[in-house]
Amino acid sequence: MSKVSVVSCPDYELSTVQSALFDLLRPIGGLDFVIPGMKIIIKANLVSMMKPESAATTHPTLLYALSRMLVEKGAEVVIGDSPGGLYTSPYVNQVYAATGLKKVLETGAKLNQNFSHKHADNPSGVIVKDLEYTSYLDDADVIINFCKLKTHGMMGMSACVKNMFGVIPGTYKPEYHYKYPKHTQFADMLIDLNERFPQRLVIVDAVTGMEGNGPTAGTPRHIGALLASDSPYACDRICAKIIGLDEKELETIQAAEKRALNDEIELYGNPDAFALSDYQLVRTRKETDFGHGHSSLIGGLLGKFIHYALCSVPSVKKKSCVGCKKCMNICPAKAIRMKNGKPVIDRKACIRCFCCQEFCPVGAMKVKRPIIARILNR
Repeated sequence: MSKVSVVSCPDYELSTVQSALFDLLRPIGGLDFVIPGMKIIIKANLVSMMKPESAATTHPTLLYALSRMLVEKGAEVVIGDSPGGLYTSPYVNQVYAATGLKKVLETGAKLNQNFSHKHADNPSGVIVKDLEYTSYLDDADVIINFCKLKTHGMMGMSACVKNMFGVIPGTYKPEYHYKYPKHTQFADMLIDLNERFPQRLVIVDAVTGMEGNGPTAGTPRHIGALLASDSPYACDRICAKIIGLDEKELETIQAAEKRALNDEIELYGNPDAFALSDYQLVRTRKETDFGHGHSSLIGGLLGKFIHYALCSVPSVKKKSCVGCKKCMNICPAKAIRMKNGKPVIDRKACIRCFCCQEFCPVGAMKVKRPIIARILNR
């Protein structure tokens, strides 16, 4: 049985956060697992060079408060992540500064400065049999996953399970998108990463979440909650409930179910008190081949029609585009070219990984749902 705790945290004032974290962790054992000298790595969500008020990253006040609690117990604390882009000291330290993490150093915690990565076999993985990963994780006695609750263009929701994609070095991320282009494959890849790097504790920053065009260009939305669990899968199920997302729409939860990783939940707190019925979600469709098993011309054409009628795709809002070429450069399928200073997407080559949407610095890339899908959803 997995434990999930949910408490109110109405704002990011330090006194509020400290009290909320104490109340959050107490029913699931608190920090009793910490022993002096233990090295704890906090895997935050530091997706990009974005200020805390953008609601794209784990809020620095939460990381400050947790770090202080851990250091007071004698732990050696390191906070890290591999954002999208170069996994180098100059770039990642700029991300630390932009996301407000420099202040965390006052607690005695450190920001990861080991930017090497390793290749390793992963024989127990279902889909990921070998991987490239950020090697600072090898030093951890315990990993704490401290994520942000957001919508996500490809996977529907970014919370605990998705946050562990940050163990992949930034410049390798597009390769993983290209290698696992289908939602089901990508979800299985994420589960493999979570199993390869087990977390002793997961915490979700849902004080201010992100809705709409997430995970980087959406709109901040106040939720006023913190969540914690001993299981990333259980915690994600409660996160989905809060933002009004059906578990069946989340491939990560379905992938965990197939591996018998979704057990019963012992719940502390009331997630219904924070549930938002009008949360602006990114409605994605499963990568289903509707023509599978139909060798006839009609069956194949029908399958293709349904596929294109229901599948969401990235689309550029040209008025907002600044022509920076980041989408073209990051696209793992090389499906984007520039024409008259604006990106043009080759729909046949596009694998719908939504890397362009996730890392567009001005939010010009949107998740576009076909009109038929929108009508059916109503």
